[in-house]
Amino acid sequence: MKSIVVIMSVYKGDSLPLLRESLGSLYEQTIKADIHIWIDGQINENIKNFLYSEFKKGNIKFIGENKKNLGLAYSLNSLLKLAVDKYKYIARMDADDISMPYRIEKQFNFMEAHPDIDVVGGYIEEFSDDGEYIKKVTYPLTHDEMYCFFKKRVPLAHVTAFYRRTFFEKAGFYPTKSLRNEDTLMWMKGFEDGCRFANIPEVLVRVRVSPSFFDRRGGIKKAWRDFRDRIEVIRTLGYNFDAYLYALALFLVNISPGSVKRYLYKRLR
Repeated sequence: MKSIVVIMSVYKGDSLPLLRESLGSLYEQTIKADIHIWIDGQINENIKNFLYSEFKKGNIKFIGENKKNLGLAYSLNSLLKLAVDKYKYIARMDADDISMPYRIEKQFNFMEAHPDIDVVGGYIEEFSDDGEYIKKVTYPLTHDEMYCFFKKRVPLAHVTAFYRRTFFEKAGFYPTKSLRNEDTLMWMKGFEDGCRFANIPEVLVRVRVSPSFFDRRGGIKKAWRDFRDRIEVIRTLGYNFDAYLYALALFLVNISPGSVKRYLYKRLR
């Protein structure tokens, strides 16, 4: 069985310069991993040509695609179905973020030293489109701390997720019933099905936060979907009444104007 694969979904909204930078950060890892890409629907021809040129060079080991855009969960599951029988570890990566050079090595060494852990994440560093530092976002470190934290918000940054294949044997693949909260529901399934979680107290990925980040998170429909999924997490994992208050507060923030969300995001996260 091979050791590590990084999976990434690419869709029409991705940018070629940012994708180059993201993949470049994977090429420069201190421990090398195979890279598998799934193209979700029709994308820019320049991006498609770039990906297949990288495939021919051997930098990308696999490319799959579907003609229609079916969503992130579908793309990730398509990659997972190919990876779980071949790789011991599976890492997530987004097409516009940057992995620190030591990311894969740190997570690999942690998992080798902690065979009881099924998924490990880490801290992230947010930065603007022009490269300016915004803030470091930290997460709880131990399984029990992460479970308690989950009653408020997600306990592991999806872009830092580094799975042992046992996670998917226990919890299955990403839920497809939610349009944008597949990670939240994945963590819910993991806790429900006995997976063990951890985070490493170091920045592992630099995450791009564009000016439109908060506007994209707006709208009553999206806010309602987020609230509905959060209530499912609370009920499934048996959190107390406080969790419902947090969910309601988050719903009110999500339906507020982008400027208000930006202010609260910087001060409360």
